[in-house]
Amino acid sequence: MKANVTVPQSHQGSVWSFPDRGPWGKSNYRGNCSGHIIKELLSFFKPTKFVEVFAGSGTGRDVAKELGMTNSIHLDLRPEFGAWNALVSEIPSGSDFVFSHPAYHNMVVYSGSQWGTAHPDDLSRCASYDEFITKLNKVNEKIYHSLVKGGRHAILIGDYKQKGKMISIQKDMTWFGDLEYHIIKTQHNMVSSRRTYGGKFIPTTHEHLLVFKKKEIWMFPVQVTKRVESDIRSRDFATWRDLVQAALQQLGGKGTLADIYSLLENTKKAVKNQYWREKVRQTLQLNRNFEPVSRGVWQLNVAA
Repeated sequence: MKANVTVPQSHQGSVWSFPDRGPWGKSNYRGNCSGHIIKELLSFFKPTKFVEVFAGSGTGRDVAKELGMTNSIHLDLRPEFGAWNALVSEIPSGSDFVFSHPAYHNMVVYSGSQWGTAHPDDLSRCASYDEFITKLNKVNEKIYHSLVKGGRHAILIGDYKQKGKMISIQKDMTWFGDLEYHIIKTQHNMVSSRRTYGGKFIPTTHEHLLVFKKKEIWMFPVQVTKRVESDIRSRDFATWRDLVQAALQQLGGKGTLADIYSLLENTKKAVKNQYWREKVRQTLQLNRNFEPVSRGVWQLNVAA
């Protein structure tokens, strides 16, 4: 009979959880990374040259020292790490593994708050989210190009809410290289977990650990998320039900046929169909989402 073997939780799949961040780095440094993550990555990939970008609290440096790594480089804007600037300084080349844990925009401000004086190239001090993504993309591309063929870039990045809007950095940033692993890392002992929220607020308690591999010397895949504003009135795939529902919503939930016609007459579907008024009436009559109030007046039936 085989003896029971205890497998570390981090090895049980693509969801990693480390309630104890470990003894590495400064535990009181806000936004720091669990050293267990870096240790697991280094132990698995066994790189010959390890570079850490955004070294922050010194966690990666301590882990590398514990593992006896003699070829590891740790970079950060903090004076303790030589005031290395990710936007203008070169990233050491020839590494086969880079780990980065950038700021999550302005969730935690570092220069002038966690350390030293405010620095204009601190990613946590970007004036806008778009500026942050642009600068993060620049750093990520620099990291990718610094790798040797077969090398990997592991980036730990999170999601957060700002003014009620969900911000997903890993979705918005450009992906350089081939995505080899996508690991969900649960968060523990966060500031938000010690707050009491009303309503239906669901706190974000996870981060994304993405591992990209450099498979070619010259060519590399780039995945860009593009956000565009579109209008349902100009879309081919909007149904008549969708259009009528939108019209009634704009009318406050109730409107006359004349008002509905007025809102829909210039939509793409109406322009392409000479019998579009008949289609509007048919949609109102056959769909349970709409109900007559009086002759020629319709309203939304939200309970349908």
